[in-house]
Amino acid sequence: MKEKREEDFASEEKRLLSRLVRVERMLDAARKNNRLAHYNEPPLVHEKQLAFHRCPKRNRWVFGGNRSGKTECGAVEVVWRARGIHPYRENKPTEGWVVSLTREVQRDVAQRKVLSYLKKEWIADVVMVSGKASQPEGGVVDYIVVHNVFGSTSRIGFKSCESGREKFQGASLDYVWFDEEPPEDVYDECRMRVVDRRGELFGTMTPLKGLTFVYDKIYMSDDPEVWCEFMEWADNPYLDRGEIERLSASLGDDVLESRRYGRFLKRSGLVYPEFGEEHVIDPFPVPAEWTHALSIDPGLNNPLACLWLAVDGDGVVYVAAEHYAAGKDVDWHAARIREKSAELGWPTDRCGRLRAYIDPAANQRTLSSVATVSELFGSRGILVDANVNKDVYAGINTVKSYLKGEHGPRLYVFRSCVHTVRELRTYAWGEGDSPVKKNDHCADALRYFLMTRPQAPRLPSVKTVIERDKERLAKAAMRRRGR
Repeated sequence: MKEKREEDFASEEKRLLSRLVRVERMLDAARKNNRLAHYNEPPLVHEKQLAFHRCPKRNRWVFGGNRSGKTECGAVEVVWRARGIHPYRENKPTEGWVVSLTREVQRDVAQRKVLSYLKKEWIADVVMVSGKASQPEGGVVDYIVVHNVFGSTSRIGFKSCESGREKFQGASLDYVWFDEEPPEDVYDECRMRVVDRRGELFGTMTPLKGLTFVYDKIYMSDDPEVWCEFMEWADNPYLDRGEIERLSASLGDDVLESRRYGRFLKRSGLVYPEFGEEHVIDPFPVPAEWTHALSIDPGLNNPLACLWLAVDGDGVVYVAAEHYAAGKDVDWHAARIREKSAELGWPTDRCGRLRAYIDPAANQRTLSSVATVSELFGSRGILVDANVNKDVYAGINTVKSYLKGEHGPRLYVFRSCVHTVRELRTYAWGEGDSPVKKNDHCADALRYFLMTRPQAPRLPSVKTVIERDKERLAKAAMRRRGR
């Protein structure tokens, strides 16, 4: 009897295990047929992919290393838009393009990713450039018609940059996804395609071509609708950490910059190659007890740059704000500087005047001027000190010493100071030992200030409980003696 029970138990256990295997296979098949439902499913969450999807800007770019997850988020964005189920945007039937460099790259990368997230029952029609519509993965797709949740359809078109700008004309679109960096004329043409629908552009790319138009027109743009993010191997939770370190150790620094971190390769001849992403930080309220200063590089037809600078208790310098404009007179600049200073709560003297460092040339008087630039600013409530060391070579070396620091950077720039960031990234040497006199106004203002050798503020020391108690007892004793 006992043997019969054990035999029955073993048989039941075997039956349950067989059933469990079948269920797991069914779940795996269901998961493969609906990858979208499991995208960024905990615990493996790619935070930077989610940041890309959540961003409300109309021109979003992810600069990522190979295998960092950048193409994945671009494909999901397209499928969400086509299905009308984007979790962070207003949904509607859409028409958009996926732009690849060549037809072959389209087939092997972006097209394959998009198809992997589209369940077969969501596809209403597939029109092919080559290959079979019944097996679109093996051919080149022209466009896919997708059933959306509104009971109608959306359309995903696929374009190749090799076909030339003319093939990008005429359409009116809700979005364009650039998978890798397009030629500038294709990018400009695609911008025109989304204008009338107030559509969006987004790109996912590894910047292997250096400082191209993407760097100048997108990454360095001060357009409030442009958003950029860097994505690297360590951001991808699906990559093995040991493999990341092994591969990183085998690659040179330049290759790592682009292939792992997705950073733009720096061209030779930069004045400040030390300046990097680690120097650009999110803004924060500047404590009142820090040292505060303004520094101005004046200009009339050329831009005038004014920087708001602060020094913390450790002597670290922060560029907290900037004013940058060309073609305006001193009245206009002084008014804007006072307005921004009031907004920031910048300290003034007893008479309500601001104090600033300025280019020594501001003290020069010409035959056509009634007053110097320094005097004009002074009469408008900004007392300027032109007694600064303007030696370019010494100043550049001083800036470099703050950027690299013996124990880490001693200079940070708030992300909102877009002109300062752009200039420090692109300021280049000309002939000999002289930098090119172009786009250097914020860089000059920074140099004037750092050459004053700014001192850390003398912060009040915090007394211990024992020290405060001794002080209280001493005062009490003094009062008793005085009676």
